[in-house]
Amino acid sequence: MIEPVPPSHRIDARAARRRFARRRDAAADVLAAEVGRRMADRLDVVRIDPAVIVDAGAGFAASETGLRRRYPRAYYIGLDSDCARMDRSARPWRERLPWRSRLSGRLCADFSAMPLRDRSVGLLWSVLALAWARDTPAALREWHRVLDIGGLAMFATYGPDTLKELRAAFRGAGEDLRVHGFTDLHDIGDMLVAAGFADPVMEAEWITLTYERVDGLVADLRATGQTNVLAARPRGLLSPRRWQAACAAYETLRQAGRLPATFEIIYGHAWRAPARRLSDGRAVIRFDRQGSAERQGSPDRQGGAERQGSADRQGGADRQGSADRRHG
Repeated sequence: MIEPVPPSHRIDARAARRRFARRRDAAADVLAAEVGRRMADRLDVVRIDPAVIVDAGAGFAASETGLRRRYPRAYYIGLDSDCARMDRSARPWRERLPWRSRLSGRLCADFSAMPLRDRSVGLLWSVLALAWARDTPAALREWHRVLDIGGLAMFATYGPDTLKELRAAFRGAGEDLRVHGFTDLHDIGDMLVAAGFADPVMEAEWITLTYERVDGLVADLRATGQTNVLAARPRGLLSPRRWQAACAAYETLRQAGRLPATFEIIYGHAWRAPARRLSDGRAVIRFDRQGSAERQGSPDRQGGAERQGSADRQGGADRQGSADRRHG
């Protein structure tokens, strides 16, 4: 059963669009770029040849080059609610060359309500954008709608341990709802199943960035548009006294001269399988030429390999562990 969205998770979608419209270039978000690379590695274990790729929340990470290199015949659609970022005139000149333009497009739209036909997409790709959906189950249902039979949704989003140090520091200073809560891996898996997806595979890992000062973390969050957009967020300014109290609480976590900032990254992928039941509840039965019957199942696929081990990363990132879960 999917529980109602708590105040610590409920997003103000209009505020989110305004904040992301003010963000700097996507290259400033080194975490999103790293997560995008790790997601791309997971494509090695699936067999797909999509005709159309939709990058939902394309402003978060520069995924187009890698996806087009991997699937050169696919038509790539970068979709984001930030219309200025999706403006073709703002793209580098190499991406506006005629032969490249024929293989890509831009859409300014909400990935929870995409202006795309049913079953028109082979790969739905999304890097760290799902956490900012006002209604996550509705977004997943929309992704399922646009995917073709045998199509794949692959995404990464934030998990509950994201920014746990900053959240605890604010709470220690008497400030709640200053940092978002994020949905658990298991709940997202349940949402995928409820949306109609088949064979969801969920995995989590923890990446730690380190900073000299709390101000550096806050500056990075602001530069990438990832500030507080909770619908129930405090509207007033934080007083200097409470900010100093929060910084003092964070200082107690300093290790080897640096302050840690944890990001729990949830990776998921799932397939759109043939319908097993119609909207009125009747089961779908397929008959072959010999007259035998079988229920519609899921297409054959390869994937779901669990990563093991750890790897040191440059730029202060350290992989701390992973967990894997399949939803049947």
